[in-house]
This record gives sequence, structure tokens and C-alpha cells, in this order.
Amino acid sequence: MDWVPDFRQLRAFVAVADEGSFTLAARRLFVTQSAISHSLRTLEDQLSCRLLDRAGKRVSVTVEGELLLNRCRRVIHELDQAGRDLDGLKRWGQTRIRIGAPHSLCQHLVPMILREFRDCFPRCEPVIEAGDTAILLDRLGEAELDLVIGIKSRARGDEGYRALFQDQLAFVVSPFHPWAVKGAVVPETLHLQQFIIYAKASETHRRIEDWMERQGGRGKKPLVLGDMQSIKEMAKLGLGVGIVAPWVAAREIAEGSLKAMAFGGDAIRREWGVFHTPKRQPSLIEEAFIGLCGLAFATLPDGLVA
Repeated sequence: MDWVPDFRQLRAFVAVADEGSFTLAARRLFVTQSAISHSLRTLEDQLSCRLLDRAGKRVSVTVEGELLLNRCRRVIHELDQAGRDLDGLKRWGQTRIRIGAPHSLCQHLVPMILREFRDCFPRCEPVIEAGDTAILLDRLGEAELDLVIGIKSRARGDEGYRALFQDQLAFVVSPFHPWAVKGAVVPETLHLQQFIIYAKASETHRRIEDWMERQGGRGKKPLVLGDMQSIKEMAKLGLGVGIVAPWVAAREIAEGSLKAMAFGGDAIRREWGVFHTPKRQPSLIEEAFIGLCGLAFATLPDGLVA
């Protein structure tokens, strides 16, 4: 069947199906009833099938009509959304996007996202601010940032949040550390280790502290550093056991300068996502940035260590 759909016919068909009446459909579309009737007759003639059953003043959809109706709704929704997006580009004129992200993401993931973003939106200038998620979320609430990529806290709800990725932390040690020996019994020597962990006031730090409490709070006081690279370097030198996500140390693990080991049953799991202000929906450009974040996170391992 060589059929070229007319958008006005499809709108008329969906309106009649929704309203159950030619008169109400005409009012909805701000056209005459005769225009609606003509569109539907023409559409049925073109498709060589009956789409509507007319019984008095009420109208119902036939089996053939139901099949077409489901697809028409999707087509109309997509075309309407495209129109809104294009209109939004003209109205918003967004020339910059302000992003907040933790230092670890700025080192490992944000450059990849920015490269793709610049290719898609060369006229929009991204502004990146690195910091702890809690501080960045405060700036988001004050309208000083447009989006924040970060770890969701247990206390935070889903409003203004899009989940993107889950990982879990692991121990990273020098290949000469006793734990690096095959068959080493890790749980029995936890209290003897000098742990090296990420900065206070971060969600990661809070989760590590909770984990340490569950282990009984015994052992040496951990070294607290504000930089993931420093944690890895100290672990490589055998100065302690780093606690990081394996993707942060992927290069060092691959080259053999660090070995990653799982926590076991009591793992520290995290969920990463993008936060936006719940007061408004993200713009087209912001939605595009969120989509690129999702694609970038998909390139990371899930953080699970054998």
C-alpha cells in the first residue's frame, strides 16, 4: 500500500477516538465538524478499511482503528516534542551550561563528556566546577549551577534526580602487600591495616565510615586525603590500603602497580546520577548533556571485583 499520511488526518483520527464524538473532536482541534468528517472519510478510503464505528452520536474505534491509533499517538507525540524542542532552542538561546562534578569524575569521565558535547553544541560554552557533591547541590539550589553529577545520598529523594550508574568500592593495594598474595585472609586482618580514604564531608567518606563502624570500629585511624590520585600513589608505595572504586584505578590495575580486592558480602555500594533543580524541567541542551553522561558512564566497569 502506497500511503503518504496526512498529519491533519492523523490528528483528527486521534481526537475522535479520544473524545468519542466528531463534534467534540472538532472543538478540540478548533475546526468544523465537516472538516473532521472529511478527513476521516479520506483516511479510511486511503487505507481501504473502516477505522471507526458510528452508532448514533457515539463513535467507537474498530480493531483496525486500534492498530493505527497506537502508532498515531507515538507519531504525534514525537512530532509535537520535536516542535517544542526546536521552539525551545529559539527561545532559550542557551549559550552556556554550568556543571558541577566531583574531582574524580573531572579526571576520569568529564573530559569525554565535554568532547562529545562540544561536537553537538559548538555554540554552547560548558562551565565546570569541581567539588564535593553536597556543596555542589547547595549551589544548584541557589541557581548557581544548572546540573550536578554526583552520588545520591540515602536521605535524598528522587525529585530532580536521574539515576545513571552503580558501582561499589574496593581495596587497592601494592602488589607486594600481604593481601596481594593469593589466598590471603582479608577479614581477619582488617584491624591491622592503615586505610587511606577520601575526604571528609563527601558521601563516599560517610559510607566508608559507616562500613568501618559495622566492622566494629577497631584498628588504626585512617589517613584522609582530598585527592584520589594521592590515595592511589600511597597505596602503590605500600603505605596503606586505599579504598576507591576500581574504575578510578583502572589504569594502575591494568599495568599491575595496584591490585583491587573486593570487600566481600558487606560491600560499599554507590549510585551515581545527575541532579537538576526540581523547579523546572531541564532544557534541551541540558537533556542532551544528561544523555551524554549516561553514555559515558556506560563505558565504565560496574565496579564489581572478583
